[in-house]
Amino acid sequence: MKDNVTPQLGGRTAWYILALVGLCQAMSMVDRQILAILMPRIKEDLHIGDAEMGLLYGTVFALFYAVFSLPLGRLADGWVRTKLLGLSIFGWSIMTALGGMANGFGLLAISRLGVGVGEASVQPAGMSLVSDVFPKRQRGTVTAIIAASIALGLGGALTVGGAVADAWDAAWPDGNAPLGLRDWQAAFLVASLPGLILGYLMYRTKEPRRGLADGIDHHDEPHPFRESWLTLTSILPGLVWATMSRLKAGARDWAVNIGGLAAIILAATGMITWTNGLREENPVALSIGSLNLGGNELQWMVIGFGSYVILCWMQSLKLRDKPSFELIVKTPSMIMVIVIVALQTIINYGVMAWTATHLITAFGQKPTEVGLVFGPMIAAIGIIGPLIAGPVSDWANSRFAGGRLYVTFASLALSLPLAIITFMSKSVEMFYFSFACYGLILTMWLPPFYATLMDLVLPRMRGTVMSYYILTMTIFGLGLGPYVIGLMSDINGGDLAGAILNLYWISPFLILLTFVLIRRLPKDEATLLDRARAAGEKV
Repeated sequence: MKDNVTPQLGGRTAWYILALVGLCQAMSMVDRQILAILMPRIKEDLHIGDAEMGLLYGTVFALFYAVFSLPLGRLADGWVRTKLLGLSIFGWSIMTALGGMANGFGLLAISRLGVGVGEASVQPAGMSLVSDVFPKRQRGTVTAIIAASIALGLGGALTVGGAVADAWDAAWPDGNAPLGLRDWQAAFLVASLPGLILGYLMYRTKEPRRGLADGIDHHDEPHPFRESWLTLTSILPGLVWATMSRLKAGARDWAVNIGGLAAIILAATGMITWTNGLREENPVALSIGSLNLGGNELQWMVIGFGSYVILCWMQSLKLRDKPSFELIVKTPSMIMVIVIVALQTIINYGVMAWTATHLITAFGQKPTEVGLVFGPMIAAIGIIGPLIAGPVSDWANSRFAGGRLYVTFASLALSLPLAIITFMSKSVEMFYFSFACYGLILTMWLPPFYATLMDLVLPRMRGTVMSYYILTMTIFGLGLGPYVIGLMSDINGGDLAGAILNLYWISPFLILLTFVLIRRLPKDEATLLDRARAAGEKV
């Protein structure tokens, strides 16, 4: 590649790249999370329920973010990652601005899916970049900085969204604002601006050499866009069958694909029927001609579509890249990591989506109050927690087999009782104090997982494995968490705290699975190269 350079590991260029990648992560969270603080205003303007808001926040975004993470992750493994990130940031910033022009559910949904497509390359390309410019021993610390950047964006979204919306109302209390913009529309427009500058800076950054930190030579992909396109066509319904025919899939592959599709359709139909019966009224979320779709129909259609995409991607990877399939899909430690991430992020995304609204509805807080207090709080604890967890996990990993994951185990175990204390708080002061402790502990679980994902694959597979992580985390975590809490809130008269705590029934299983993962991980790391060679990789 023409832009390829060889920076000193951990040197000035490495820190500059880490800073840009961290800002990319932060801006992606601002543009994604700003919807959370604006939910009550949007609900009032668009006349939709909590479940529909959960669909808008989670499921609509999740589908396109997850699906496009696969071809863009493949592109990140073969093309110039800095240019890919620069173009992506610019694109999702434009789509965020489009949300500021929406006057109905449909255009706002289009804006959210556009943000999802743009942000799909951030983690595959970003994590791949920083893994090539810092020594392997610092991976926990580096990924902790990335996690802290995400928290900074999360807090910034609430602060910026609440402050801009309230300032807009104060400036035009009679509603005669320029261009007739509502307060929440103005917040979207303001949030879109920094990404345009950041996109330019990232696009102009030189591309580092792959595999340097691991001492593994990397050969450039001769046709990265073709491979990315083939990845996309191999996961989309209909097109996947043409791909399977071209790759000469066997009878068993066809049976798994078609049988899996039938099972997914039956399951989605059953869930639509069941969830429609849980509410007395199910508002129409989208009209296409004479076809009116409610939030429940859209929700389970999206989850079903995403589940089929995962199945198709796995089969395509098996047919097109057996070494990656063996290391990513069949490695026991990787399977456990992905299951834990998918289930824990149901809780995390649900909490992120609805806690600001809980503060407004349960304690009578104003959006500005929530933004100015809760926003900086979650930014601070989200920075402090990972920055503690990263170095501690690196230290533990240097002394114990699977040591990084001791931090994750402690985080998941302690967060369960702290969640109960937090969401049963009777005063806003007690809530904030409890949430500070709860949030600090909860933010420590993910940095060790980021590092583990990078350690379990070869350098050329890092974009792909991050896409797999994003796909499962997003479809099941972001796709289910906000919606399930919104649906339970609708059913139980707006009890958001009770709805959030109901998700914690899955926590004991996650704690047990993490313990099993700690025991298994050293074996899978030790056999990485042998398993890659056995699958045909030349290393």
